[in-house]
Amino acid sequence: MIELRPGLFLDPEQIHWSAIRAQGAGGQNVNKVASAIHLRFDLRSANLPLWVQQRLLASGDQRITRDGVVVIKSQCHRTRELNRRDAQQRLVALLQEACTPPRARRATRPTRASQQRRLAGKARRGAVKSNRAKVDF
Repeated sequence: MIELRPGLFLDPEQIHWSAIRAQGAGGQNVNKVASAIHLRFDLRSANLPLWVQQRLLASGDQRITRDGVVVIKSQCHRTRELNRRDAQQRLVALLQEACTPPRARRATRPTRASQQRRLAGKARRGAVKSNRAKVDF
């Protein structure tokens, strides 16, 4: 079990792995060995709380398909095991980010000095624009 936060765990059996050939430079190793990893994790069939699933689906992350499947591709290492570990770490980071609720925004009021600076800037800008107007003689 992978702990996302206290009391919330991820079952590794729900993660589907597939080894594929990596892209790009790497010579003969890249051409012969399927060392890149494709990780697929179905959010809808996972044992995650509903609010976590909804936050992930609403996040707009490009790694999440319309069907609610997280797809992560890792090919930065030479070995399959390191790529697998990297993909799993990225999935856990994504899920942990969704588990932490955003901070509530506290409303603040602008200071008097900042209000005066804003109004002074608006007055300066208005003066510049009024100087561009046609002059009547």
